[in-house]
Amino acid sequence: MAKDLARIAKDQGIRYFLISFVDLFGVLRAKLVPASAIGEMQKAGAGFAGFATWLDMTPAHPDMFAMPDPDSLIQLPWQPEVGWLAGDLWMDGKEVEASPRAALKRQIAKAASQGFGMKSGVECEYFLLSRDGRALADEADAQEKPCYDQAALMRRYDVITAVCDAMEQLGWGPYQNDHEDANGQFEMNWTYADCLTTADRHVFFKYMVKTLAEKHGLRATFMPKPFRHLTGNGCHMHVSLWDEGGSNAFHDADGELGLSKLAYNFLGGIMNGADQLCAVFNPTVNSYKRINAPATSSGATWSPNTVTYTGNNRTHMVRIPDVGRFELRLADGAMNPYLGQAAALMLGLDGIANRRDPGRRLDINMYTEGHKAQDARKLPLNLLDAVRALERSEVARAGFGDELVDAYCKLKLAEWNRYCGVVTEWERETTLDC
Repeated sequence: MAKDLARIAKDQGIRYFLISFVDLFGVLRAKLVPASAIGEMQKAGAGFAGFATWLDMTPAHPDMFAMPDPDSLIQLPWQPEVGWLAGDLWMDGKEVEASPRAALKRQIAKAASQGFGMKSGVECEYFLLSRDGRALADEADAQEKPCYDQAALMRRYDVITAVCDAMEQLGWGPYQNDHEDANGQFEMNWTYADCLTTADRHVFFKYMVKTLAEKHGLRATFMPKPFRHLTGNGCHMHVSLWDEGGSNAFHDADGELGLSKLAYNFLGGIMNGADQLCAVFNPTVNSYKRINAPATSSGATWSPNTVTYTGNNRTHMVRIPDVGRFELRLADGAMNPYLGQAAALMLGLDGIANRRDPGRRLDINMYTEGHKAQDARKLPLNLLDAVRALERSEVARAGFGDELVDAYCKLKLAEWNRYCGVVTEWERETTLDC
């Protein structure tokens, strides 16, 4: 039986609810609903005009309704009178097929029909900037190799602990916070969960970090590559499949690196389709300045540019750091949390269905010996190439459906065309005297 949100509001002192959804570009949208109206909203949903967001709709489309999922409820730790809810999009009595959360739920249902569920965790990197976003918030954060810099970490103690305390209060199980490889960059880790819960928390985490940074007079960004000379913001995904009995189906003590045959088939699907789904994992023009970047001031980009996998080695697209799971290092901070999880699960299920072989593991340093991986496919060089690959992908169309793929590609091609219409300072500096 569904949880009664009106009763929860009364019991927990919630005065308002944010009924939210994420559009195809990963933008978080919401309506603020008083608790007195939540009973009706739980039945009928909060109404939106789809054309006003990044969904492939027109002003002629009928009302779109976000049906709040009571299981997703998060009471804002810094504003407990407000409850946040993830919504599922409906129109004309049918679920919106091009809705990112719906796309993930379809993949979850497909996996469940085969007796599996995907668990995942994400590592969300972000920068803390000045309020105008033009400079690092901490001028003293200037080490050439700033990763794990204790002094710089503690200068941002107020923001970091505000976020971590909130995660503790929410029961997410945060377990470490660190200064990352770029000046002004941080990462906070919390315990993995089923992939829908992880996606909901990922959405809320980005909102929470930005909100709490603003409260401290700063600006947080998950932009893939905010500064040319610094390491970009990745969003590494740790993935495993679990069976109905609660056992990790990826774990095999006798398997290579502790992974089962099923795990390698799943990985084979990732290896087969990662470049085709790059526009999902790396969705912006700026994304390709991270995965195809020259070495940064710290000495390494920590991001891949080739479809390869390895053991406990961070220079590859996929790393196997421990038994029973692998880490996909492709995605960046702009990735839509729902579409990213859906894409990983979709590719993995395709790998299982087709018994795909991931190929030979490469135990080399891809940053210095990448030329040895002569048979490995390169990742797209820019958003246009990535969108064209997604548009052609039979795996994506079979998994996501034509409606979502066509809508996503249409909007992303329009974004690319807008980018191409901008004349940059670099162009003026290099070609003004032609």
